[in-house]
Amino acid sequence: MGSGIAQVAAVAGHPVAILDTNPVALEKSKANLTSVLNKLQEKGKIADATEVLNRFSFVTDMNAFADCGLVIEAIVENLDVKKKVFADLEKIVKDDCILASNTSSLSIASIASACQKAERVIGIHFFNPAPLMALVEIIPAIQTNENLPEQIKALMLQWGKAPVIAKDTPGFIVNRVARPFYSEALRIYEEGIADMATIDWALTTIAGFKMGPFTLMDYIGHDVNYIVTETVFTSFYFDPRYKPALSQKRLLEAGWLGRKSGRGFYNYAEGITMPKATEDTALGNKIVARVIAMLINEAVDAVHWQVATANDIELAMTKGVNYPKGLLQWCDALGADAVLATLDTLYDTYHEDRYRASVLLRKMGVEGKKFF
Repeated sequence: MGSGIAQVAAVAGHPVAILDTNPVALEKSKANLTSVLNKLQEKGKIADATEVLNRFSFVTDMNAFADCGLVIEAIVENLDVKKKVFADLEKIVKDDCILASNTSSLSIASIASACQKAERVIGIHFFNPAPLMALVEIIPAIQTNENLPEQIKALMLQWGKAPVIAKDTPGFIVNRVARPFYSEALRIYEEGIADMATIDWALTTIAGFKMGPFTLMDYIGHDVNYIVTETVFTSFYFDPRYKPALSQKRLLEAGWLGRKSGRGFYNYAEGITMPKATEDTALGNKIVARVIAMLINEAVDAVHWQVATANDIELAMTKGVNYPKGLLQWCDALGADAVLATLDTLYDTYHEDRYRASVLLRKMGVEGKKFF
């Protein structure tokens, strides 16, 4: 991830220092960047790979950052480790150096608290792979200088990215709003309403997603996807809407992490036949209606709690996770009243707070309003 971010900055014309305490990891980064940039030159995407490579320095000592204007941290998702790194960084960099974290779910305010000049700390969350994914979430902490988010947004635009500004809340935009794509699919599976292949078929063939939730969880890896869900769940004081699934936890405990380990929800061993979907349109429509209603509800609630603007939420979900359309536009197309009816039916059936409708969705459904 760090190498990918560094590549984006170097291609945009900046000199970049890449730090890793492991010399082997640095050599691997250098080799990968050399290969990638040479391929980009062959395809005509960049003019001169050598020119871009000459903008890099590969270092093991943080003192190399002494003259940097911006440092982006992309290390392990551990708050204590990040806070120590930021505290150490502040002793080395200039007073006007911006310190940014690429965290996907941790509190920027907590990270900033490790610094004497907390006003220069901000979240800049790239999506993997950073050179290919357009979306960048910009997350100011409550301590962040009020002018810094727009400054970073302008820089990201110069880097050819699609930046959005999000409030410093658990999961920011994408990792919050996307949770029901996984969790509701898992709930449907655990209840025995449909198997994994059928749920994946319904959400790709009928709803138009590029990957079904079980295929996508296996692709991301359960060591990443489950932990993000658990982090968001814990950070929201155990709100039932974000409750993790035991079936996914068991995969993590078994070491069945998905494609990277050869087995997850699906078995990727050579010679294994993938399970076939039950292509029942009526069942598929029920699955889609349930998952989409939950996703829309989460997006609407993010607007209600001012996590981001409606436009930024739409941009985040289409550019960050490649949804077939923005969830708020989807709400407008279906009608807020229809989405509300689906959620209320689920709530009446289960009597679980998991299915409570956002107050904004309820208001829009009753008043017949649209987002756009």
